[in-house]
Amino acid sequence: MLELRALTKRYSGTMAVDDVSFTALPGEVTGYLGPNGSGKSTTVKMITGLLDPTAGEILYRGRPIRDHLVEFKRILGYVPEEPYLYPHLTGAEYLELAGELRDLPAATLPGKIGALLELFSLTGDRHAPISSYSKGMRQKILICAAILHDPEVIVLDEPFSGLDVHAGLVLRSLIRSLAASGKTVLFSSHVLEVVEKVCHRVVILHKGRVVANDSIERLRDLMALPTLEDIFAQLVTQSDPDATARQIAEVVRQ
Repeated sequence: MLELRALTKRYSGTMAVDDVSFTALPGEVTGYLGPNGSGKSTTVKMITGLLDPTAGEILYRGRPIRDHLVEFKRILGYVPEEPYLYPHLTGAEYLELAGELRDLPAATLPGKIGALLELFSLTGDRHAPISSYSKGMRQKILICAAILHDPEVIVLDEPFSGLDVHAGLVLRSLIRSLAASGKTVLFSSHVLEVVEKVCHRVVILHKGRVVANDSIERLRDLMALPTLEDIFAQLVTQSDPDATARQIAEVVRQ
């Protein structure tokens, strides 16, 4: 179980994450939603150890991760929002590096890498430099690297970025399968349609604070709204999207 308790991050007086608390359970996909600037990526970076919180704590299996950060990172898989890769390496070389850093057995690593590259339709480009890859191909390499070591906790920050329709469908099923195998999956995304289909529960953030934390079904019932998109709009949208769109169109026509 991954637990956030009163997690707070402040930058020079600006509150990015404000007293955020929630729990992500093994066997479930927890959606983490919010508009741009709401604090989602800052939260993710604190969970992955890239940022230190100003206050509060993050626990895994009841232990603060700051007390065993190296151990926690060994069982963590992370797909960041931005695909920071070594462009001079080939896709296969990057995964070999990731596997070696994770101390995966040298005898089985090549076969595992080959199987993942084939399943993600990257076999023909395995020896091409990552600098020649499309955005979607780079995203597939990030996903492969994140799950290569069979992690217990998987944090996905906008993992569908750049993926084509087929790869997106594969990833959607993969997320569900990973949770079904007992892993803890935290899924941060703007793609509400996908979140609604794969997540067991959602945490919605607005201006750094949690404004909803429940199952999608219960939120629908409580708010008497049919879709997650309607719920999200009700909780965090500052203006009527349709009215704003009409005003934009009018400005363009002038």
